[in-house]
Amino acid sequence: MKTARRLTTAGAVAVPLVLFGLIFSVLLLLAPVKPAAADCGPAVSVSLDANTKVDGYSQEQLKNAAAIMGAGKALDLSVKGQMISVMVSLGESGLRVLDYGDGPGPDSRGLFQQRDNGAWGSYADRMDPTISATNFIKALQKVEGWELLEPTLAGNKVQRNADPYHYQKYWPEAVKLVQELSDGKFSLEGSDCAIPGNSGAGDDYPWKHSPTWMQAGPGAAAASPLGMFHRECVDFALWRVNQQMGSTSAPFKFLNGNFRPDGQRLGSALTWKAGWDAKGWPTGSVPRVGAVVWYAPGAGGADPTFGHVAVVKAVKDNGTYVEEGYNGNPPPDDHNYYTRTVSSDVPSAFLYLPTQEERT
Repeated sequence: MKTARRLTTAGAVAVPLVLFGLIFSVLLLLAPVKPAAADCGPAVSVSLDANTKVDGYSQEQLKNAAAIMGAGKALDLSVKGQMISVMVSLGESGLRVLDYGDGPGPDSRGLFQQRDNGAWGSYADRMDPTISATNFIKALQKVEGWELLEPTLAGNKVQRNADPYHYQKYWPEAVKLVQELSDGKFSLEGSDCAIPGNSGAGDDYPWKHSPTWMQAGPGAAAASPLGMFHRECVDFALWRVNQQMGSTSAPFKFLNGNFRPDGQRLGSALTWKAGWDAKGWPTGSVPRVGAVVWYAPGAGGADPTFGHVAVVKAVKDNGTYVEEGYNGNPPPDDHNYYTRTVSSDVPSAFLYLPTQEERT
């Protein structure tokens, strides 16, 4: 089992106020904030005929997926919402209109295994693909902030099943089905349909070639649009936070100067845990893909003054996780992108996004 190599560089430095001056500080604090994604892209229309084939699925399943997508289109549901709806049906019935339930819900029926409790209409409604999908989608649209939830959590808010992560494994297939059955191909890359834990692929940091504060020299511009120094650990981590919350271009939603509601800066890695607490965002001891990894000063070999932050890239079954970040290696490889496998008990805490929760 590997643990973190020593983080010997001071890779967690935020931009000191003295280097910016009053004017730049005010600009950061007053910069317009991009609103949260409202729909993650328009709904897509269905293209399905007798010749349509998707590996692993019968014509019955494809017709049911198309009915769900069509119901979403009729309700002006976003493409993400269409994919969530297909995902939930995959997890509940395998995209089949089932005329039976299970142990916890013997009265469950249809594509979404809807209960006979009056909330989902009559038996005939629950057994009708379009009507049952319409009722599911209407319930989804009533969930506050569902667009920014992880898909499985959004589905759970409607279905209220015991395991909120039950649907997670069906998400890739739901994406594939909606893409295959839509009348025009689309991509989630770079869209506002951001999903925590699926924010980027490798070193997609926009300012990877920008000069560091040491290279730029006195008086030179070394700050990114996020208000941190280029290629520091905090700037990369804050980029990932913005990216996962649907803010992928300027003006960014979360800045060094506006992250905390109390007017203080998010600051160096030293103060990130306090910043999360001040914002009311959750923290915990279990790694979750997309969460910020927080090292207190000296923890896991982090800088003894500033500490370090990184991002969880993947979680393994053996008690380790893969973290990604910037400025986590000693010279001459400092201020560059890195990944490493770390034991889950090495960091001081994991800082979650508001759409995530600690999974034990």
